[in-house]
Amino acid sequence: MVEEPGRRERKKQQTRRALIETAARLFGERGYDATSVADVAEAADVTKRTFFLHFATKEDVLLSDGPARVELALRVIGEQAPQAPLREVLAEAVHAMIADTASGDLPNGMAALRARLMVDSPAVQARVLRAVFTAQARIAEALRGAYPETLDRVTAAGVVGAVVGAVCAAAIASLENGEGPEAVSEAMRRAAAIALHTVDALGAESD
Repeated sequence: MVEEPGRRERKKQQTRRALIETAARLFGERGYDATSVADVAEAADVTKRTFFLHFATKEDVLLSDGPARVELALRVIGEQAPQAPLREVLAEAVHAMIADTASGDLPNGMAALRARLMVDSPAVQARVLRAVFTAQARIAEALRGAYPETLDRVTAAGVVGAVVGAVCAAAIASLENGEGPEAVSEAMRRAAAIALHTVDALGAESD
């Protein structure tokens, strides 16, 4: 009997989620460097081959929801209403990413683990920073395409870097303080509000 596409996709997502949750638990219990891909696969009751169908490397598990989160922001920008103020669209995109983090990486502990490993593991730090820079570049390019008369490449990069950087820094500081998901989410929202004032200098708002 052939499985329905919807059922196959649900099973695929369930396996992916199980791998993420298992990896987060093992990284926390044994340490990141002491946990192998084989360890994660065995604990999740799947093969190493199944692991690599979902993640190319161990580091990628730490950033499992990152690509989808960036796509969410790009979709918000791409679906902007005609003549929508730049700050309004950027704020909506950033808040969508924060909400997604609040429903995923914060409650499952992956955000706190990632923040800790950025200090303890140079390999993780490099991988996370590369992912952040790539995300910023993609969002900046999308924003520049949506507002070509307001933003050049440098300005778009500066605005997005200011907002995303502020949100990331606030999240890490809040996590290092041992604060819970609600407090971390609020810290990210406050940081976004502060950084979004950089858009005011562009004279791009039309309140």
